[in-house]
Amino acid sequence: MKKYIVLCAGLCLAMSFTGCKSSESAYKKAYEKAQAQAQTTQQETPVVQETPVVTPVVTKPVTETKVVDNLDNVTVRQERVSVVNGAGLKDFSVVVGSFSVIANAEGLQQRLKNAGYAAQIVKNDERNMYRVIASTFATKAEAVQSRDQLRATYPDAWLLFYTR
Repeated sequence: MKKYIVLCAGLCLAMSFTGCKSSESAYKKAYEKAQAQAQTTQQETPVVQETPVVTPVVTKPVTETKVVDNLDNVTVRQERVSVVNGAGLKDFSVVVGSFSVIANAEGLQQRLKNAGYAAQIVKNDERNMYRVIASTFATKAEAVQSRDQLRATYPDAWLLFYTR
């Protein structure tokens, strides 16, 4: 009796697995239907041209605009700084060191003063950096000449345009 029950259960199980097979034709029909829908939606969808987004140009009055020439191809950084220790800045300055600790900036300032420079310390509040300025000039040409001389001792010297 047990043999018949096991045999019947096995036969039922075999029939259930063969009945669940999906046919290849059903997959093919579903694929063709999806392709037809995709073609109709592509034909019906209108082409929309996107308008590029352009940042508006902000104009300033001539009295607020300062033009710094770069005809000589010398890089000049423009920063808003405040004088911490010194007599004051002109338009162009030669920066020989940048420090996050004021004591380090004061040490370099003292060395420059001992060498005969009118060194000053300014602070860039945006970057929280103290800049040591060896010399300051009204014209860019004078500042470039001074920077080139200072590069023998301070190879990373650069020009700063003082923004008030």
